[in-house]
Amino acid sequence: MPELPDVLLYVHALERRLVGRELLGLRLRGPSLLRSVEPPLEAGLGRRFVGVRRLGKRIALACEGQLFYVIHPMIAGRFQWRPAEAGLGKIVHLAFDLGGTPGAEPATLLLTEASKQKRATLHVVSGEDALAAHDPGGLDVLAADLSAFRARLQDAKHTLKRALTSPRLLDGVGNAYSDEILHAAQLSPFKRIASLSDAEWVTLHAACQEVLSGWSERLIAEAGNAWPSKVTAFRPEMAVHGKAGQPCPRCEAPVQRIRYAKNEANYCAACQTGGKLLADRALSRLLKDDWPKTLEELKRLPGRGKR
Repeated sequence: MPELPDVLLYVHALERRLVGRELLGLRLRGPSLLRSVEPPLEAGLGRRFVGVRRLGKRIALACEGQLFYVIHPMIAGRFQWRPAEAGLGKIVHLAFDLGGTPGAEPATLLLTEASKQKRATLHVVSGEDALAAHDPGGLDVLAADLSAFRARLQDAKHTLKRALTSPRLLDGVGNAYSDEILHAAQLSPFKRIASLSDAEWVTLHAACQEVLSGWSERLIAEAGNAWPSKVTAFRPEMAVHGKAGQPCPRCEAPVQRIRYAKNEANYCAACQTGGKLLADRALSRLLKDDWPKTLEELKRLPGRGKR
């Protein structure tokens, strides 16, 4: 699922291209995307787009008269910018056919979803109050100072991993960037919020801002004037996310991965857990006493820690 840096990348790209264009046509492939009936989907026809907003991981396309198309891309939803009246391929949900602007030809904005499970959503809403109802309420990490950050999280009876990825606590952080934040902060994903020291609060807050702002700026700079072609939860330059078995860039110990429920956590045991291996709910129960509990025990097993 696109997370904060990728959503900001889309907002940046859309603001430069969409604002000022008139909505000439809408082509909806099927009913699964649209989750509202009033106002109707066609309410924006003939209006110009005046802005693009982010609500957590949702993107709101604002038209004249406070009409908003609120899109949640979920895991596989992506935007594509195409020439005017581009065709609807198999994975296209919706096409916004757009008029031109001075110096820019008419164009089409596509929303695609390359998945059999159609989870992306679109709501058409009128007015600021209706738009606010789609905001999950998470704290804007990039704008929050340490005291606001701590106040939002400290009463949560969660692990750090769960707290960072809760949309009602923090704004736009998901599985990938929570891994990167906790690695940067050198904190265990399963450390409890209540056990953080004052120094660890400072470190965690700084890591959140540095990782998220750093990646946001990097992705926008790399895209330049081009449309974002690669919006993904994994990037080769990441430190631990998606890097199980590869050397930690800080200490070169093998990165570990555990799966739990429908999620996973990637971490460096040497940097984040004092050499202790976290228990994978499925595999550790299967291996029981044979489950390695430290990096030293893991090194003695075949494969040398490539889990």
